[in-house]
Amino acid sequence: TLLIGDFILVNKFAYGLRLPISNKKIIEIGEPQRGDVVVFRPPHHPDQDWIKRVIGLPGDTIAYRDNTVYINGEPLHYERVGTYQGRGRGAEMTGASLLIEQLPGRPHQMLEVDNLPFVDPGEGEWRVPTGHYFVMGDNRDRSDDSRFWQFLPERQLRGKAFLIWLNIDSKAGGIGFDRIGNDIP
Repeated sequence: TLLIGDFILVNKFAYGLRLPISNKKIIEIGEPQRGDVVVFRPPHHPDQDWIKRVIGLPGDTIAYRDNTVYINGEPLHYERVGTYQGRGRGAEMTGASLLIEQLPGRPHQMLEVDNLPFVDPGEGEWRVPTGHYFVMGDNRDRSDDSRFWQFLPERQLRGKAFLIWLNIDSKAGGIGFDRIGNDIP
């Protein structure tokens, strides 16, 4: 969904009006929906902004087994649409399977690398507590996400990513004009 070098626009008010510095929510506006791509500060790196997709909502049971996400016991369906051809700094993912993950109401592309030796796939089952979310990256085999550090507290949300406004990757020839203005599904 996103490439190295993408500059994105983030709606910082999508999930509520917050005070600067403390990030305390003072006005409720909305809540993250399954499939939203969110910017947040992870609990174990509170000084960094990360971006992932919301998979699990409060109260959900999320499982990940054999490269399949299960939401409340139901497996997501995947459609292989080709082989990924990376560019620039993302060329290392060339050859990965390009899939459409049928997340309810929000199908999106994702990458999967077959037979990665010595990589912990992060399999398990988790129940998302109140006030928290379960987030995963769309490049599942290279994503440090909720499978490894558990849940994203709501108070750590920074906003909802919605648009790529620029792409610059010197290893891909500079500005990626084909990425400018693309929605983030």
